[in-house]
Formats: sequence, C-alpha cells, structure tokens
Amino acid sequence: MSHIVTVQDAVTAFADFMEPTDAELDAIEQEMPVILADVDLLDAQIATLDRTPTELDVRRIRRARRRALAARVALINAANETLPGGAA
Repeated sequence: MSHIVTVQDAVTAFADFMEPTDAELDAIEQEMPVILADVDLLDAQIATLDRTPTELDVRRIRRARRRALAARVALINAANETLPGGAA
C-alpha cells in the first residue's frame, strides 16, 4: 500500500518570506535604465534578424548600443560615488 503525502517544498515554494527584500528592489530600480536600454538594443537587433538591415536599421542599432553603454557607465559611476573614499 502506498501512502499519499504532500511535498512540503511545493506547498511553501511561494511563501511570504521568499519575496524580494527592500534592498533587492532598490538594486533593481537602480539597474532599470540599463535593463530598458538592453531591451531597446535587443528590439533593434531582433527587427533585423530575418532581413538585411537597412541604413535606418544600422543607425537604430548603433544608437541603442550607445544608450546601453551610456546606461552602464552611469550605473558604474553611481556605484563608484557611493564607495567609501570615492574610489573603486
């Protein structure tokens, strides 16, 4: 005879204590410009997957790449400013 038991991990997989902390949400908020810039870059690249990129597509990808890099630089600079002593 086999017994029916519940799987405790499956029952508690979405418990309240597994929500993101305020610090994690703040980190996501700080990284949001980088995330959005990466999404724009991916959108520009995906649009040209099934065809030859036009000059307009090339410029769109170039602009999106520059925005993604600028967002990363801004995030790194903001992180360096918060370090003690002002140096990385």
